[in-house]
Amino acid sequence: MKNYLALTTAILALTGCSLNGDHSDLRQKMAAVKHKPKGQIEPIPTFTPYSPYVYSAAALRSPFARPVLESDQRIVGRKLDVAPDLNRQPELLERFPFDALSMVGTLSRAGQLWALINDGDGGIHRITVGNHLGKNHGRVVNATPTQLDILEIVPDGTGGWIERPRALTLEEKDNQ
Repeated sequence: MKNYLALTTAILALTGCSLNGDHSDLRQKMAAVKHKPKGQIEPIPTFTPYSPYVYSAAALRSPFARPVLESDQRIVGRKLDVAPDLNRQPELLERFPFDALSMVGTLSRAGQLWALINDGDGGIHRITVGNHLGKNHGRVVNATPTQLDILEIVPDGTGGWIERPRALTLEEKDNQ
């Protein structure tokens, strides 16, 4: 019974709304909108093609890296035969800046020590003496269980190259 009463009330309410057929104001508004002049769609704007920026200071020292100390330059010094081998196939870790790399462990196999390097992007890589890393032509010259000694070849600012010693030390985490 309740369902019939609710249904009857809904039908009467809907028919009550439509009994008054005077929608003249609505019809006038629709006629006014239809008689307005039609607009034009603007053409798609033309875009100039992207021209890539060529960074010409890539071989220079990064302004965010620690400057080369004069004492380091005096110890290693400028040599006429120092220059990076630009024809050598770059290794994977040479894509990452030196400051992003960290030593996280070591492995020893058949008497050879391998260092585990975190590249900063979540990858762990195994390297040993002779491998290259960093963007400044860094080469591992000595490896111990707690440190890698790296020799980078960087521009000296006068058109030549100098060797700069760097080190990666094993990062130890506190187990607290």
